Amino acid sequence: MNCWGILPAAGSGARFGSAVPKQYLSLQGRAVLSWSIEALLAAPVRGLAIALSPGDGHWPALGWNRDPRIIACQGGAQRQQSVFGGLLALEEQAWDDDWVLVHDAVRPCVRSDDILRLIRETGAAGADGGLLGWPADNALKRVAADGIVRDNVPRRDCWNAATPQMFRFGVLRQALRRAESERLSHPDESAAVMAAGGSVIMVPCAKDNIKITREPDLELATAILAARQENST
Repeated sequence: MNCWGILPAAGSGARFGSAVPKQYLSLQGRAVLSWSIEALLAAPVRGLAIALSPGDGHWPALGWNRDPRIIACQGGAQRQQSVFGGLLALEEQAWDDDWVLVHDAVRPCVRSDDILRLIRETGAAGADGGLLGWPADNALKRVAADGIVRDNVPRRDCWNAATPQMFRFGVLRQALRRAESERLSHPDESAAVMAAGGSVIMVPCAKDNIKITREPDLELATAILAARQENST
């Protein structure tokens, strides 16, 4: 099984409220992005495309541009555009039947065994792709813009979607090309593949595969990684 990786890292981190994009904030002495890169490179990927914003001045300081497995490419204003840019950067090396793992640049706590489970179960399922996630365990409410609760959503069939998400290279490229041509913006890659008629499975992962969106998330990620380091010693 040939696998490739894409990390969309062109976001500005506006919701975090920091002058430095959140993927470059320090986490246990290293940039958040470096943790995410290491997690994917620990998986059996042949190459990894990092989609960066134009004129990104933080990237060279990390030193990853010296790694021959990494290709830096230009990202877009939206995640979908960055992922598509990563696919284009890899398409001269990857075959349509190869697999590609797309991971959030700001999910530094993903576990290696969860990535390997995603690769194994998605490859064995006969589906076009799969993604990591865990069952929703809180009551879910549909809330209107005015703050009024409009409906209760049964949680028994609901899962929290995470990353990596894994797809056949050609399937994902075709789905995102279609979305771009139709000017559609999908929340993630699985939504784009499903909109194009593809099949996607959910693979359970640990709930500590958190996404850093706001400052408390960075504090939680620090605690998660510190606990792992302590347990490993």
